[in-house]
Amino acid sequence: MDTKYTTPPQTRIGHVHLKVADLDRALKFYCDLLGFELTTTYGEDAAFISAGGYHHHIGLNTWYSRNGSPPPRTSTGLFHTAILYPTRKDLAAIFKRLQNAGYALSGAADHGVSEALYLNDPDGNGVELYWDRPKEQWPFKPDGSLEMYTRPLDFESLLKELE
Repeated sequence: MDTKYTTPPQTRIGHVHLKVADLDRALKFYCDLLGFELTTTYGEDAAFISAGGYHHHIGLNTWYSRNGSPPPRTSTGLFHTAILYPTRKDLAAIFKRLQNAGYALSGAADHGVSEALYLNDPDGNGVELYWDRPKEQWPFKPDGSLEMYTRPLDFESLLKELE
């Protein structure tokens, strides 16, 4: 290729489509626990869910994976799906909901540009729940590049958003 192409800045990831072993179990996690809404089903093998009435943010299917087991941790594939919450208070609310449900986190971090909670869905798919700090608050290095890092998340400060 002789010309440089740049993806348009308005480009977004529209949705993720996950293979799951048990569609009902996946819907309980994504809808009942995380709060997504079921928009439609495709027979008994697939469902599409969203936030805010979009046609779908997440597709779930058992076409090739019904009753299957998660891939080995050291195999290639999806690391996690990242779900962006609009505010820090929204992240605090889902954290409190997970706590109340006794759903275990696999990690949590302050990345400078964002704060994140990490967990696995019932099929072992990684899920990141996060919010972005306003761009004016992002840490930059002296050369102007982003200084992203992984530091402990201040859970106490996060939960104070709910007061």
